[in-house]
Amino acid sequence: MRMEGGATPNALLGLLSLGPMSGYDIRQLISRSIGHFWNESYGQIYPGLRRLATAGLVVKKTVRGKGSPDRHVYSLTAEGREQLRRWLKLPVVEEVPRSELLLKLFFGGQVPLNVNREHVQAHLERHRKKLEVYGAIAKKLRKEEANDPQLPYWLMTLNMGRHRSAAMVKWCRETLAELEELERRKKGGM
Repeated sequence: MRMEGGATPNALLGLLSLGPMSGYDIRQLISRSIGHFWNESYGQIYPGLRRLATAGLVVKKTVRGKGSPDRHVYSLTAEGREQLRRWLKLPVVEEVPRSELLLKLFFGGQVPLNVNREHVQAHLERHRKKLEVYGAIAKKLRKEEANDPQLPYWLMTLNMGRHRSAAMVKWCRETLAELEELERRKKGGM
């Protein structure tokens, strides 16, 4: 059976291709891997897993816990793996990015320059920190996952984030310089 309905089910299939997991395990893995560029909430994960199970793309096994709640662990079926492969071969659907920073900056003439400067400065700091995080993740992956055949692909996605953050740092610096120039001209014109 083929699963439709956006990328969420396919993201879940991809994560389960790494091994059997519970919904909780999936959410934890997202936060330390694809969460930098793709996010799924528990409210998306659990209904998605149920739909995948109904479609025969995953199977659920209940693992009884001693003194803890039962865990529902999901595994890909052969049909689920085939669905994942079909989806991976489809062209990428481009999404229009949403940026509250750019929206506010677009209308930035409505507020004092220092408000815009503060927004851009905060964005700069976030991306500086992201660059540090990406460097640490790359180092850890190369050390702990050196023999995993998925490593080159993980590093490719990590590099996209690193390049994007480096570009954001550059853009922020340029934008801060432009805002300084606007401030200088504004003071000089008075």
